[in-house]
Amino acid sequence: MAELWDGYIWPTLWIVIKIVAIVGPVMGAVAYLTLAERKVIGSMHMRRGPNVVGLWGLLQPLADGLKLFLKEIIIPTGASRGVFLIAPCLTLILALIAWAVIPFDEGMVLSDINVGVLYLFAVSGLGVYGILMAGWASNSKYAFLGALRSAAQMVSYEVSMGFIIITVLVFTGSLNLSDIVEAQRDVWFMFTPLFPFAVMFFISCVAETNRHPFDLPEAEAELVGGYNVEYGGMAFALFFLGEYANMIMMAAFTAVLFMGGWLPPFDYLSFIPGPVWLFLKISFLLFVFIWLRAAYPRYRYDQLMRLGWKVFLPLSLAGVIIASGVAVYGGFAPGLQ
Repeated sequence: MAELWDGYIWPTLWIVIKIVAIVGPVMGAVAYLTLAERKVIGSMHMRRGPNVVGLWGLLQPLADGLKLFLKEIIIPTGASRGVFLIAPCLTLILALIAWAVIPFDEGMVLSDINVGVLYLFAVSGLGVYGILMAGWASNSKYAFLGALRSAAQMVSYEVSMGFIIITVLVFTGSLNLSDIVEAQRDVWFMFTPLFPFAVMFFISCVAETNRHPFDLPEAEAELVGGYNVEYGGMAFALFFLGEYANMIMMAAFTAVLFMGGWLPPFDYLSFIPGPVWLFLKISFLLFVFIWLRAAYPRYRYDQLMRLGWKVFLPLSLAGVIIASGVAVYGGFAPGLQ
């Protein structure tokens, strides 16, 4: 019995506990990110934002969640019922399982695999399937067109993101996210010549998550709402939660790659726990996500594609070539020694 407990039951139970310890705060952060977005944009537009439900509007996310939960889920007559219901679940699940490899502190990670970067890139790339499934299963030309535009947008910016990640890997020599953070112990990559690539990577993350000013699938005047136009109630809420969970995950990915992850900016601040620093960096990047929504108009689709294919792709490809050349002839990058 002791062998069964020590060898099978307790390890499984411990993994479940760690999963709950990650998913619970992430879902809470998703709920209150919606409130933070409305408050920040309201402040930038000189409005109050939500301030009625609860003290300072703090219960507004709970009220919104309850409202969506109580609404009826209407499935269109010609829709593919199974795929129609699976699509929003897939979107949220993919946004959550990506957290398995995000390191919160030294040794504080659910799965410290040696191919963590590939895992994250693969999971984020699978997100396009949830959107395509939703647009196709809805049996609506508007939803289908929105899904196709969203898929083209996500695939376009994943290419440049991949090349930018390669430039980081050249200077770290590892696909392990913890090793990438440790490589920035002396100086964060955003304070090195990699800064332009950090900016391009973050902008690509904005486009990858279909956020403003790149939220072309939700262009109401053109597509009546995009790929989720036929969704309502809790099914729509799952898409909504998936979008915000993806925002938080991409902010964490950016913080790990370019902002030192859990590392403090100065050694004398190392007494502050690593998860606190990671939380602050993610919060800053999420503020920039919201700031962009409040400050910029939506791009036209041709502008969006031009930026991805004619600007970011050549620059990121040149960055890989230059970084590799510097590493080879400079002899200081472990990735190519």
